[in-house]
Amino acid sequence: MPVRLRIIFLFTLLVFSILGIVCASIYYFSRQARQENITRRLTNRAITTARLLSKSEIFDRQLVEHIDSLTTISLKDKSVQAFNYLNQTIYSYSDDPGDTLHVTPEILNEARVNQRVFFTEGTKEAVAYHYSAANARITVVCAAEDEEGKKSLASLGNILMLSFISGIAFTILVGYFFSGRLLRPITRISDEVEEITAQNLTKRIPTGASEDEWHKLSSTLNDLLDRLQESFELQRRFISNASHELSTPLTSISSQLEIALQRERANEHYRSVMSSVLEDVRHMNKLTQTLLEFAKASGDKGGLHIHQFRIDELVMHLPASVRKLQPEFDVSLRFNDFPETESELLFHGNEELLFTALKNIVVNACKYSTNHHADIQLSVSNNSFRIDIGNIGPGIPDADLQHIFQPFYRGSHEQDTSNGFGLGLPLAWRIVRLHKGNIEVKSVPGEQTTFTVVLPAL
Repeated sequence: MPVRLRIIFLFTLLVFSILGIVCASIYYFSRQARQENITRRLTNRAITTARLLSKSEIFDRQLVEHIDSLTTISLKDKSVQAFNYLNQTIYSYSDDPGDTLHVTPEILNEARVNQRVFFTEGTKEAVAYHYSAANARITVVCAAEDEEGKKSLASLGNILMLSFISGIAFTILVGYFFSGRLLRPITRISDEVEEITAQNLTKRIPTGASEDEWHKLSSTLNDLLDRLQESFELQRRFISNASHELSTPLTSISSQLEIALQRERANEHYRSVMSSVLEDVRHMNKLTQTLLEFAKASGDKGGLHIHQFRIDELVMHLPASVRKLQPEFDVSLRFNDFPETESELLFHGNEELLFTALKNIVVNACKYSTNHHADIQLSVSNNSFRIDIGNIGPGIPDADLQHIFQPFYRGSHEQDTSNGFGLGLPLAWRIVRLHKGNIEVKSVPGEQTTFTVVLPAL
Protein backbone atom coordinates (compact mmCIF):
# COMPACT_ATOMS: atom_id res chain seq x y z
CA MET A 1 0.00 0.00 0.00
CA PRO A 2 1.43 3.43 -0.91
CA VAL A 3 2.47 5.60 2.03
CA ARG A 4 -0.05 8.28 1.08
CA LEU A 5 -2.95 5.81 1.24
CA ARG A 6 -1.59 4.45 4.52
CA ILE A 7 -1.52 7.93 6.03
CA ILE A 8 -5.09 8.61 4.82
CA PHE A 9 -6.26 5.24 6.16
CA LEU A 10 -4.65 5.67 9.58
CA PHE A 11 -5.78 9.30 9.86
CA THR A 12 -9.34 8.35 8.87
CA LEU A 13 -9.31 5.39 11.25
CA LEU A 14 -8.24 7.67 14.10
CA VAL A 15 -10.96 10.24 13.37
CA PHE A 16 -13.47 7.40 12.80
CA SER A 17 -12.73 6.07 16.28
CA ILE A 18 -12.90 9.49 17.93
CA LEU A 19 -16.11 10.55 16.16
CA GLY A 20 -17.64 7.13 16.76
CA ILE A 21 -16.94 7.31 20.49
CA VAL A 22 -18.19 10.90 20.74
CA CYS A 23 -21.39 10.30 18.75
CA ALA A 24 -22.14 7.01 20.50
CA SER A 25 -21.56 8.65 23.90
CA ILE A 26 -23.85 11.57 23.05
CA TYR A 27 -26.59 9.23 21.82
CA TYR A 28 -26.21 6.87 24.80
CA PHE A 29 -26.38 9.60 27.44
CA SER A 30 -29.25 11.31 25.61
CA ARG A 31 -31.21 8.05 25.60
CA GLN A 32 -30.46 7.56 29.29
CA ALA A 33 -31.59 11.11 30.01
CA ARG A 34 -34.85 10.56 28.07
CA GLN A 35 -35.54 7.35 29.97
CA GLU A 36 -34.79 9.01 33.30
CA ASN A 37 -37.04 11.90 32.33
CA ILE A 38 -40.03 9.72 31.40
CA THR A 39 -39.45 7.59 34.50
CA ARG A 40 -39.49 10.64 36.70
CA ARG A 41 -42.63 12.01 35.04
CA LEU A 42 -44.45 8.68 35.35
CA THR A 43 -43.34 8.37 38.97
CA ASN A 44 -44.63 11.85 39.78
CA ARG A 45 -47.93 11.01 38.10
CA ALA A 46 -48.17 7.79 40.11
CA ILE A 47 -47.35 9.56 43.38
CA THR A 48 -49.95 12.25 42.67
CA THR A 49 -52.62 9.65 41.88
CA ALA A 50 -51.75 7.60 44.99
CA ARG A 51 -52.02 10.64 47.24
CA LEU A 52 -55.35 11.65 45.74
CA LEU A 53 -56.73 8.12 46.16
CA SER A 54 -55.49 7.95 49.75
CA LYS A 55 -57.68 10.97 50.57
CA SER A 56 -60.96 9.42 49.48
CA GLU A 57 -62.88 11.71 51.82
CA ILE A 58 -61.80 14.68 49.74
CA PHE A 59 -61.14 13.30 46.24
CA ASP A 60 -63.52 10.67 44.93
CA ARG A 61 -62.60 8.48 41.97
CA GLN A 62 -64.49 10.51 39.41
CA LEU A 63 -62.56 13.60 40.44
CA VAL A 64 -59.27 11.69 40.19
CA GLU A 65 -60.25 10.48 36.69
CA HIS A 66 -61.04 14.04 35.74
CA ILE A 67 -57.63 15.17 37.00
CA ASP A 68 -55.89 12.36 35.06
CA SER A 69 -57.74 13.34 31.89
CA LEU A 70 -56.30 16.84 32.13
CA THR A 71 -52.68 15.54 31.87
CA THR A 72 -53.01 14.13 28.33
CA ILE A 73 -50.89 17.00 26.94
CA SER A 74 -47.81 16.06 29.00
CA LEU A 75 -48.26 12.27 28.75
CA LYS A 76 -49.72 10.63 25.60
CA ASP A 77 -51.86 7.46 25.76
CA LYS A 78 -51.58 7.47 29.53
CA SER A 79 -52.88 4.54 31.55
CA VAL A 80 -53.16 4.55 35.34
CA GLN A 81 -54.12 1.65 37.57
CA ALA A 82 -54.11 1.40 41.34
CA PHE A 83 -54.02 -1.82 43.40
CA ASN A 84 -54.50 -2.51 47.08
CA TYR A 85 -52.32 -4.84 49.11
CA LEU A 86 -54.43 -7.80 47.88
CA ASN A 87 -53.56 -6.95 44.24
CA GLN A 88 -57.16 -5.90 43.61
CA THR A 89 -57.76 -3.05 41.19
CA ILE A 90 -59.19 -0.08 43.07
CA TYR A 91 -58.75 2.50 40.33
CA SER A 92 -58.22 2.45 36.57
CA TYR A 93 -57.98 5.17 33.96
CA SER A 94 -56.84 5.25 30.31
CA ASP A 95 -56.82 8.01 27.72
CA ASP A 96 -57.99 5.38 25.28
CA PRO A 97 -61.05 3.57 26.76
CA GLY A 98 -60.16 0.36 24.91
CA ASP A 99 -56.58 0.37 26.16
CA THR A 100 -55.75 -2.11 28.89
CA LEU A 101 -52.59 -2.41 30.99
CA HIS A 102 -51.48 -5.91 31.95
CA VAL A 103 -49.73 -5.87 35.31
CA THR A 104 -48.46 -9.13 36.77
CA PRO A 105 -48.40 -9.86 40.53
CA GLU A 106 -44.62 -10.19 40.32
CA ILE A 107 -44.31 -6.52 39.28
CA LEU A 108 -46.59 -5.42 42.11
CA ASN A 109 -44.69 -7.46 44.67
CA GLU A 110 -41.36 -6.11 43.41
CA ALA A 111 -42.70 -2.54 43.68
CA ARG A 112 -43.73 -3.18 47.28
CA VAL A 113 -40.15 -4.34 48.02
CA ASN A 114 -38.21 -1.75 46.01
CA GLN A 115 -40.87 1.03 46.11
CA ARG A 116 -40.46 1.66 42.36
CA VAL A 117 -40.14 -0.60 39.31
CA PHE A 118 -39.66 0.46 35.71
CA PHE A 119 -40.86 -1.80 32.88
CA THR A 120 -42.25 -1.63 29.35
CA GLU A 121 -45.60 -2.63 28.03
CA GLY A 122 -45.56 -2.77 24.23
CA THR A 123 -44.60 0.70 22.99
CA LYS A 124 -45.36 2.18 26.38
CA GLU A 125 -43.05 2.72 29.30
CA ALA A 126 -44.46 2.13 32.78
CA VAL A 127 -43.61 2.67 36.42
CA ALA A 128 -45.08 0.69 39.32
CA TYR A 129 -44.89 2.80 42.49
CA HIS A 130 -45.79 1.63 45.98
CA TYR A 131 -47.32 4.37 48.14
CA SER A 132 -47.55 3.75 51.85
CA ALA A 133 -49.36 6.07 54.29
CA ALA A 134 -50.96 5.75 57.72
CA ASN A 135 -54.35 4.95 56.29
CA ALA A 136 -53.45 3.48 52.87
CA ARG A 137 -51.10 1.11 51.09
CA ILE A 138 -51.54 1.60 47.39
CA THR A 139 -49.48 0.43 44.40
CA VAL A 140 -50.03 2.67 41.41
CA VAL A 141 -48.95 1.68 37.89
CA CYS A 142 -48.63 4.56 35.46
CA ALA A 143 -47.81 3.92 31.78
CA ALA A 144 -47.50 6.24 28.79
CA GLU A 145 -45.74 6.59 25.45
CA ASP A 146 -42.96 9.19 25.36
CA GLU A 147 -43.73 10.28 21.81
CA GLU A 148 -41.91 13.61 21.98
CA GLY A 149 -38.87 12.14 23.72
CA LYS A 150 -38.52 9.37 21.14
CA LYS A 151 -38.88 11.82 18.28
CA SER A 152 -36.22 14.05 19.79
CA LEU A 153 -33.93 11.06 20.31
CA ALA A 154 -34.49 9.86 16.73
CA SER A 155 -33.81 13.36 15.42
CA LEU A 156 -30.61 13.50 17.49
CA GLY A 157 -29.57 10.08 16.10
CA ASN A 158 -30.08 11.30 12.52
CA ILE A 159 -28.06 14.45 13.24
CA LEU A 160 -25.26 12.43 14.81
CA MET A 161 -25.22 9.95 11.93
CA LEU A 162 -25.12 12.75 9.37
CA SER A 163 -22.37 14.49 11.32
CA PHE A 164 -20.43 11.23 11.57
CA ILE A 165 -20.62 10.51 7.84
CA SER A 166 -19.82 14.11 6.97
CA GLY A 167 -16.88 14.08 9.40
CA ILE A 168 -15.45 10.91 7.86
CA ALA A 169 -15.83 12.29 4.33
CA PHE A 170 -14.22 15.56 5.38
CA THR A 171 -11.43 13.62 7.10
CA ILE A 172 -10.67 11.68 3.91
CA LEU A 173 -10.45 14.91 1.91
CA VAL A 174 -8.30 16.61 4.54
CA GLY A 175 -6.14 13.48 4.85
CA TYR A 176 -5.62 13.40 1.09
CA PHE A 177 -4.58 17.05 1.04
CA PHE A 178 -2.53 16.78 4.23
CA SER A 179 -0.67 13.61 3.16
CA GLY A 180 0.15 15.23 -0.18
CA ARG A 181 1.73 18.21 1.54
CA LEU A 182 3.44 15.93 4.06
CA LEU A 183 5.01 13.71 1.41
CA ARG A 184 5.88 16.53 -0.99
CA PRO A 185 9.39 16.91 0.50
CA ILE A 186 9.92 13.15 0.08
CA THR A 187 8.98 13.43 -3.59
CA ARG A 188 11.29 16.40 -3.99
CA ILE A 189 14.15 14.55 -2.28
CA SER A 190 13.49 11.47 -4.45
CA ASP A 191 13.61 13.58 -7.62
CA GLU A 192 16.86 15.20 -6.47
CA VAL A 193 18.45 11.83 -5.65
CA GLU A 194 17.49 10.40 -9.05
CA GLU A 195 19.59 13.11 -10.71
CA ILE A 196 22.67 12.10 -8.71
CA THR A 197 24.93 9.54 -10.40
CA ALA A 198 28.48 8.29 -9.94
CA GLN A 199 29.54 10.93 -12.47
CA ASN A 200 27.58 13.67 -10.73
CA LEU A 201 28.30 13.18 -7.02
CA THR A 202 28.86 16.89 -6.45
CA LYS A 203 25.12 17.65 -6.55
CA ARG A 204 23.46 18.02 -3.15
CA ILE A 205 19.88 18.03 -1.88
CA PRO A 206 18.51 21.43 -0.75
CA THR A 207 17.82 21.22 2.99
CA GLY A 208 15.52 24.24 3.31
CA ALA A 209 15.37 26.79 6.11
CA SER A 210 13.13 24.95 8.61
CA GLU A 211 14.85 22.65 11.12
CA ASP A 212 12.40 19.75 10.73
CA GLU A 213 12.62 16.02 10.01
CA TRP A 214 12.92 16.63 6.25
CA HIS A 215 15.86 18.96 6.90
CA LYS A 216 17.47 16.21 8.99
CA LEU A 217 16.83 13.62 6.26
CA SER A 218 18.28 15.89 3.56
CA SER A 219 21.32 16.63 5.73
CA THR A 220 21.83 12.90 6.40
CA LEU A 221 21.64 12.11 2.68
CA ASN A 222 24.05 14.95 1.92
CA ASP A 223 26.47 13.56 4.50
CA LEU A 224 26.12 10.16 2.86
CA LEU A 225 26.84 11.69 -0.54
CA ASP A 226 29.91 13.42 0.93
CA ARG A 227 31.20 10.07 2.16
CA LEU A 228 30.42 8.40 -1.16
CA GLN A 229 32.15 11.17 -3.07
CA GLU A 230 35.17 10.87 -0.80
CA SER A 231 35.18 7.07 -1.22
CA PHE A 232 34.94 7.34 -5.00
CA GLU A 233 37.73 9.91 -5.01
CA LEU A 234 39.91 7.69 -2.82
CA GLN A 235 39.16 4.72 -5.02
CA ARG A 236 40.00 6.71 -8.14
CA ARG A 237 43.28 7.90 -6.67
CA PHE A 238 44.06 4.41 -5.40
CA ILE A 239 43.51 2.83 -8.82
CA SER A 240 45.50 5.57 -10.51
CA ASN A 241 48.41 5.28 -8.09
CA ALA A 242 48.34 1.47 -8.11
CA SER A 243 48.35 1.46 -11.91
CA HIS A 244 51.27 3.87 -11.89
CA GLU A 245 53.22 1.80 -9.35
CA LEU A 246 52.64 -1.38 -11.38
CA SER A 247 53.28 0.17 -14.77
CA THR A 248 56.66 1.67 -13.75
CA PRO A 249 58.49 -1.67 -13.22
CA LEU A 250 56.65 -3.23 -16.17
CA THR A 251 57.81 -0.40 -18.41
CA SER A 252 61.37 -0.80 -17.09
CA ILE A 253 61.31 -4.56 -17.67
CA SER A 254 59.89 -4.16 -21.18
CA SER A 255 62.40 -1.46 -22.13
CA GLN A 256 65.41 -3.41 -20.84
CA LEU A 257 64.35 -6.60 -22.63
CA GLU A 258 63.68 -4.80 -25.91
CA ILE A 259 67.10 -3.12 -25.85
CA ALA A 260 68.83 -6.40 -24.93
CA LEU A 261 67.16 -8.21 -27.84
CA GLN A 262 68.00 -5.63 -30.48
CA ARG A 263 71.42 -7.22 -31.13
CA GLU A 264 73.83 -9.80 -29.87
CA ARG A 265 75.55 -8.83 -26.62
CA ALA A 266 78.05 -10.26 -24.20
CA ASN A 267 77.00 -12.62 -21.43
CA GLU A 268 77.90 -10.06 -18.79
CA HIS A 269 75.46 -7.60 -20.33
CA TYR A 270 72.66 -10.18 -20.35
CA ARG A 271 73.39 -11.01 -16.71
CA SER A 272 73.19 -7.32 -15.84
CA VAL A 273 69.84 -6.98 -17.63
CA MET A 274 68.49 -10.10 -15.95
CA SER A 275 69.57 -8.81 -12.51
CA SER A 276 67.84 -5.52 -13.16
CA VAL A 277 64.70 -7.32 -14.37
CA LEU A 278 64.78 -9.59 -11.31
CA GLU A 279 64.93 -6.54 -9.04
CA ASP A 280 61.90 -5.03 -10.81
CA VAL A 281 60.02 -8.35 -10.56
CA ARG A 282 60.72 -8.53 -6.82
CA HIS A 283 59.52 -4.96 -6.52
CA MET A 284 56.29 -5.87 -8.33
CA ASN A 285 55.86 -8.99 -6.19
CA LYS A 286 56.27 -6.98 -3.02
CA LEU A 287 53.78 -4.39 -4.27
CA THR A 288 51.30 -7.12 -5.24
CA GLN A 289 51.53 -8.74 -1.79
CA THR A 290 51.03 -5.36 -0.16
CA LEU A 291 47.97 -4.68 -2.30
CA LEU A 292 46.55 -8.09 -1.37
CA GLU A 293 47.03 -7.33 2.32
CA PHE A 294 45.44 -3.93 1.80
CA ALA A 295 42.41 -5.51 0.10
CA LYS A 296 42.11 -8.05 2.91
CA ALA A 297 42.22 -5.30 5.53
CA SER A 298 39.52 -3.40 3.64
CA GLY A 299 36.98 -6.19 4.15
CA ASP A 300 34.47 -6.59 6.95
CA LYS A 301 35.22 -8.17 10.29
CA GLY A 302 32.91 -11.11 9.61
CA GLY A 303 35.24 -12.31 6.84
CA LEU A 304 38.32 -12.47 9.12
CA HIS A 305 39.56 -15.34 11.24
CA ILE A 306 39.01 -14.08 14.78
CA HIS A 307 40.59 -15.72 17.78
CA GLN A 308 41.83 -14.84 21.26
CA PHE A 309 45.45 -13.91 21.97
CA ARG A 310 47.50 -11.91 24.46
CA ILE A 311 48.23 -8.38 23.36
CA ASP A 312 51.51 -8.21 25.32
CA GLU A 313 52.90 -11.31 23.55
CA LEU A 314 52.02 -9.75 20.21
CA VAL A 315 53.92 -6.57 21.09
CA MET A 316 56.94 -8.52 22.39
CA HIS A 317 57.41 -10.16 18.97
CA LEU A 318 57.86 -6.78 17.26
CA PRO A 319 61.56 -6.05 18.08
CA ALA A 320 62.85 -9.34 16.66
CA SER A 321 60.64 -9.11 13.57
CA VAL A 322 61.73 -5.54 12.81
CA ARG A 323 65.41 -6.35 13.42
CA LYS A 324 65.13 -9.33 11.07
CA LEU A 325 63.80 -7.02 8.37
CA GLN A 326 66.52 -4.39 8.89
CA PRO A 327 69.43 -5.30 11.23
CA GLU A 328 70.18 -1.62 11.94
CA PHE A 329 66.68 -1.00 13.32
CA ASP A 330 66.40 -1.00 17.12
CA VAL A 331 63.18 -1.27 19.19
CA SER A 332 62.69 -0.91 22.94
CA LEU A 333 59.64 -2.02 24.94
CA ARG A 334 57.99 -0.62 28.05
CA PHE A 335 54.87 -1.81 29.88
CA ASN A 336 52.83 0.56 32.05
CA ASP A 337 49.82 -0.19 34.30
CA PHE A 338 50.29 -3.89 33.75
CA PRO A 339 47.19 -5.83 34.97
CA GLU A 340 47.43 -8.51 37.62
CA THR A 341 45.37 -11.15 35.81
CA GLU A 342 46.11 -12.71 32.42
CA SER A 343 42.48 -12.37 31.28
CA GLU A 344 42.81 -8.58 31.19
CA LEU A 345 45.49 -8.92 28.48
CA LEU A 346 43.37 -11.05 26.15
CA PHE A 347 42.19 -9.55 22.87
CA HIS A 348 39.80 -10.91 20.22
CA GLY A 349 40.88 -10.26 16.64
CA ASN A 350 43.07 -11.33 13.76
CA GLU A 351 46.55 -11.65 15.23
CA GLU A 352 48.35 -11.74 11.87
CA LEU A 353 46.71 -8.58 10.53
CA LEU A 354 47.11 -6.66 13.78
CA PHE A 355 50.78 -7.64 13.97
CA THR A 356 51.23 -6.39 10.39
CA ALA A 357 49.65 -3.04 11.30
CA LEU A 358 51.87 -2.50 14.36
CA LYS A 359 54.95 -3.69 12.47
CA ASN A 360 54.32 -1.19 9.66
CA ILE A 361 54.12 1.67 12.17
CA VAL A 362 57.27 0.52 14.01
CA VAL A 363 59.22 0.10 10.76
CA ASN A 364 58.13 3.57 9.71
CA ALA A 365 59.25 4.97 13.08
CA CYS A 366 62.68 3.32 12.79
CA LYS A 367 63.11 4.36 9.16
CA TYR A 368 62.61 8.06 9.86
CA SER A 369 64.37 8.13 13.22
CA THR A 370 67.77 9.80 13.37
CA ASN A 371 69.21 6.76 15.18
CA HIS A 372 66.84 4.15 13.65
CA HIS A 373 65.34 3.59 17.08
CA ALA A 374 61.65 3.28 18.02
CA ASP A 375 60.17 3.18 21.49
CA ILE A 376 57.00 1.07 22.16
CA GLN A 377 54.92 1.55 25.29
CA LEU A 378 51.94 -0.69 26.16
CA SER A 379 49.31 0.45 28.68
CA VAL A 380 46.11 -1.26 29.80
CA SER A 381 43.34 0.88 31.30
CA ASN A 382 39.61 1.61 31.06
CA ASN A 383 38.87 -1.61 29.16
CA SER A 384 41.24 -0.66 26.35
CA PHE A 385 44.80 -1.27 25.17
CA ARG A 386 46.99 1.72 24.36
CA ILE A 387 50.15 1.25 22.30
CA ASP A 388 52.40 4.31 21.88
CA ILE A 389 55.10 4.09 19.18
CA GLY A 390 57.49 7.04 19.15
CA ASN A 391 60.80 8.07 17.63
CA ILE A 392 63.24 10.97 17.58
CA GLY A 393 63.52 12.43 14.10
CA PRO A 394 62.47 15.06 11.59
CA GLY A 395 58.78 14.69 12.44
CA ILE A 396 55.84 15.09 10.10
CA PRO A 397 54.84 18.55 8.80
CA ASP A 398 51.35 19.69 9.72
CA ALA A 399 50.39 19.82 6.05
CA ASP A 400 51.11 16.09 5.70
CA LEU A 401 49.43 14.85 8.90
CA GLN A 402 45.93 14.78 7.42
CA HIS A 403 47.09 12.78 4.36
CA ILE A 404 49.45 10.16 5.80
CA PHE A 405 46.71 7.50 5.96
CA GLN A 406 45.80 7.90 2.30
CA PRO A 407 47.02 5.10 0.01
CA PHE A 408 50.20 5.91 -1.97
CA TYR A 409 50.61 9.29 -0.30
CA ARG A 410 54.18 10.32 0.43
CA GLY A 411 55.16 13.44 2.27
CA SER A 412 57.86 15.80 1.13
CA HIS A 413 60.27 14.47 3.79
CA GLU A 414 60.13 10.97 2.28
CA GLN A 415 61.66 11.76 -1.10
CA ASP A 416 65.21 10.88 -0.14
CA THR A 417 64.65 8.22 2.53
CA SER A 418 61.69 6.12 1.38
CA ASN A 419 61.69 3.24 -1.05
CA GLY A 420 58.21 2.07 -0.08
CA PHE A 421 54.85 2.33 -1.82
CA GLY A 422 52.97 4.63 0.58
CA LEU A 423 50.72 1.76 1.72
CA GLY A 424 52.17 0.91 5.14
CA LEU A 425 50.31 3.50 7.23
CA PRO A 426 47.00 3.25 5.24
CA LEU A 427 47.16 -0.53 5.70
CA ALA A 428 47.75 -0.11 9.45
CA TRP A 429 44.88 2.37 9.72
CA ARG A 430 42.46 0.01 7.91
CA ILE A 431 43.44 -2.94 10.12
CA VAL A 432 43.07 -0.96 13.36
CA ARG A 433 39.71 0.45 12.25
CA LEU A 434 38.61 -3.08 11.34
CA HIS A 435 39.25 -4.02 14.98
CA LYS A 436 37.14 -1.01 16.10
CA GLY A 437 40.25 0.83 17.22
CA ASN A 438 41.74 4.21 16.40
CA ILE A 439 45.15 5.73 15.53
CA GLU A 440 46.24 9.18 16.67
CA VAL A 441 49.40 10.98 15.57
CA LYS A 442 51.27 13.73 17.40
CA SER A 443 54.38 15.18 15.77
CA VAL A 444 56.75 18.00 16.58
CA PRO A 445 58.76 18.82 13.42
CA GLY A 446 62.48 18.42 14.05
CA GLU A 447 61.97 16.65 17.38
CA GLN A 448 59.73 13.58 17.63
CA THR A 449 56.65 11.76 16.37
CA THR A 450 54.30 9.48 18.35
CA PHE A 451 51.68 7.12 16.90
CA THR A 452 49.07 6.04 19.48
CA VAL A 453 47.04 2.91 18.73
CA VAL A 454 43.97 2.43 20.96
CA LEU A 455 42.18 -0.93 20.80
CA PRO A 456 39.04 -1.82 22.78
CA ALA A 457 39.26 -4.85 25.05
CA LEU A 458 36.62 -6.81 23.12
